Amino acid sequence: MPTPTLRSLALELGLSRTTLSDALRGSPRVKAETVARVLAAAKAAGYERNPLTGAVMSQLRRSRGQQFRGVLAAVEIVTADHTPLAARYNDSLMSGISDRAEALGFKVERFMIGKQDLTLPRLDTILHTRGIQGLILLPAVGFPDFTALNWERYTAVYADYYIDHPRLHCVCSDHYQSMVALLQELHARGYRRPGLFMEIALDERLQYRWEGAFLALQKYLPGITQVPALQFSTLERTEFEAWFRKYNPDVVMGHFPAVMEWMKGCGARIPQTHAFVCLNSLRTTRVDECASMDFQTPILGSRACELVIGQLLHNEFGVPTKPSLTTIPALFTDGPTLRARAPAEPRNKPAVTSGAKTR
Repeated sequence: MPTPTLRSLALELGLSRTTLSDALRGSPRVKAETVARVLAAAKAAGYERNPLTGAVMSQLRRSRGQQFRGVLAAVEIVTADHTPLAARYNDSLMSGISDRAEALGFKVERFMIGKQDLTLPRLDTILHTRGIQGLILLPAVGFPDFTALNWERYTAVYADYYIDHPRLHCVCSDHYQSMVALLQELHARGYRRPGLFMEIALDERLQYRWEGAFLALQKYLPGITQVPALQFSTLERTEFEAWFRKYNPDVVMGHFPAVMEWMKGCGARIPQTHAFVCLNSLRTTRVDECASMDFQTPILGSRACELVIGQLLHNEFGVPTKPSLTTIPALFTDGPTLRARAPAEPRNKPAVTSGAKTR
């Protein structure tokens, strides 16, 4: 039995291919009874629509033959809590998403919910009308809710740790492994009293991965003096200085480089007596300002793009039954706020005398 095609179904039903195509994707331009008739006939014939075909043909018509495979949507929720740091982070993700999409023959359009009166229901209409089905959801403050979209039409990846409205595949930095690697690096440099300060809301959103790795390594790295983590809702100088004076950590890890001035106010000399590592390089004003952790956001964006395109090509739509988490470790970047690693001592080779026997 020949494989049914758009042309053969159109002939069978006495419809134009344009009407048939619109009906298959549920376009409001086609009467509901016609849509129902087309879907029933397609199911009976075993016809499966390629979700990229409509988008590709639409774009080809607009671009007059430009080589093209599809359109992806990068969706971002912008609220009053959207900080300049969040904007820089998402812009960096977008650079990786756009570059990888272009390499794979796709175009990316960015939609900002909350700007110019764009709402999720309005976005749903725009995406449906234009045949855009692959979504990359950019990180949002707190725990975002995207349930207003009709998810049977889309496939998506969230570019952060966790989302439950709806539960989707996620791509993000491996904060736990990154902290483990950082503490091992600091231990190798001779630091024995590492201290961590952490915003409570951020710790909760990351499901305590920074803090979990910090507490675990304090127990297992030899010679470590355990310093309680400083947790706060709003970072205050008096609170930080009290913690720093009481526990005297020889290396401080956190997200705010401004505390280096507070450390100096307590008598610290960086890096001679104390050290500092910023846990997010995007919070620094200069690349060489201090040692830091680079989340490699362009790589995260690239990986999210690859996953969405793979799901599109496999017709995987709707909310996944088994959401997955893909993680990429952050990259440690050395800087002037840490003392250098001591050179490794050469191993002494045992002298071997002529004719000597070994046991």
